[in-house]
Amino acid sequence: MSQPPKTPPEPKRRNRSLSIGDALASALDPALKKRGFASRDIIAHWPVMAPKPYDQVAIPDKLSWPRGERGAEGATLYLRAMPGHALAIAHEGPAIAAAINRYFGYVLVGAVRLSAEPFSGHSVKTDHKAVQPSPSVVAKVGTAIDAVEDEGLKEALRTLGHALSSRSERKSD
Repeated sequence: MSQPPKTPPEPKRRNRSLSIGDALASALDPALKKRGFASRDIIAHWPVMAPKPYDQVAIPDKLSWPRGERGAEGATLYLRAMPGHALAIAHEGPAIAAAINRYFGYVLVGAVRLSAEPFSGHSVKTDHKAVQPSPSVVAKVGTAIDAVEDEGLKEALRTLGHALSSRSERKSD
């Protein structure tokens, strides 16, 4: 008796809409697993779980689990710190670990240490200098909002008009 030939499994559909997080998960998860993170929760929710001001001056770098102990609780969390904040983070390590454990509801982090890697500059918010609009933009926006009587609305429209017109001028250059 011969068996009927097996039909290959139907391929997964790729023509459905995905959120950006779902689309990037396949690329991010292996990289995060190499750094010791089982999921993106610590990195994604760091501003919520870390105590003030450490949510702004430090970022999680690596989670190191103890060797040889299966299911051991209390990994070591390595943080990248802004220059000048390393001593405070080293001193407040137990408080940071307690805040993270409180967020998760179990002992995930046993100790907090400083990473040897420098704090990356792209995570620091920078102030952008306002570009002064050209006289032609000021005149064009001024004539467009002359009929508006409310001063607050007029100022908001003026700011918006200067920003949009200046941006379109820079693109055409």
